[in-house]
Amino acid sequence: MTMFRRGIIGALIVAAPLAALPATAQPAKKAPPPPAPPAAATPAPGNADLAYGAYQRGFYLTAFNEATRRAQQNDPAAMTLLGEIYTQGVAVPRDEAKAADWYRRAAGLGDANAMFALAMLDIQGRGIPRNFDEAMRMLQDAASRNHPLACYDLGLLYLQGQQVQQDFKRAAELFATAAGIGNPEAQYALATMYKEGRGVDKDQAKAMVLMGQASIGGNLDAMVEYAIGRFNGTGVPKDEADAAQIFLRAARLGSPIAQNRLARILMAGRGMAANPTEAIKWHIIAKAAGSGDPDLDAFAGQQPQAVRDAADQAAKKWMATAAGLRS
Repeated sequence: MTMFRRGIIGALIVAAPLAALPATAQPAKKAPPPPAPPAAATPAPGNADLAYGAYQRGFYLTAFNEATRRAQQNDPAAMTLLGEIYTQGVAVPRDEAKAADWYRRAAGLGDANAMFALAMLDIQGRGIPRNFDEAMRMLQDAASRNHPLACYDLGLLYLQGQQVQQDFKRAAELFATAAGIGNPEAQYALATMYKEGRGVDKDQAKAMVLMGQASIGGNLDAMVEYAIGRFNGTGVPKDEADAAQIFLRAARLGSPIAQNRLARILMAGRGMAANPTEAIKWHIIAKAAGSGDPDLDAFAGQQPQAVRDAADQAAKKWMATAAGLRS
């Protein structure tokens, strides 16, 4: 079982306009974020069922002892698990040099999770000197074995022309592999390529199918773009009520764009019943996150003081709760 992580470069973010909603500032395109810290891949169980099961349940010493026994029998999954244990510093002191050694040994036996984990250490130079050449080799090898995160990360490198010559078609192929395995970041990245016709033929309908899949998978940017398409009927059947619910979900997860769109929906009563208090609440929250809106400012100013006070208190409560969850 491989847990999906964002990977070394982060999600591809391309925001879309909300054409048919009441006029408001359009979300600006964002540049891809800087590389995220590396994370070791979770090893596939293979012959290390007992060790992996113990690790998943938090019995780290049992996992370490069983994985060590299996590793002595040249079990690559057990070697990868040992790399994870040393990377995380559970049951044993954290030692990324030892982790890299175990990952390298498992990679030599063909374990794709180990290849990906070693690439992460190589890129950031954690426990070992930075080695982009080895990282690229490991990513290429893991991707050739359809490792979803390796395909996604390698696709980003081809998309941006980092460490390799820029190749949109190859990026789209890699994203498609990861997307087919269920990686929501890859689904979103491939959707943006279909929207823009980069590396693939432009196809709004395919883009929205992928946006929907990525949205279900929890990609926040995809939720916003899919909701925009659903509200406007762009590449997907128009359904303002469904769009409003997706905006609500994304707003609760912290998207300022979704918070702004939800506020406008609640102001206009499109997709859900008009609610001035909730509209102003979400406007305050969005504005605090940098998504201001003069139309909503004017709307708030026209409401009775009691409505504005209730919205302000609700917004403060929401933001305090959200801040507590982040800390």
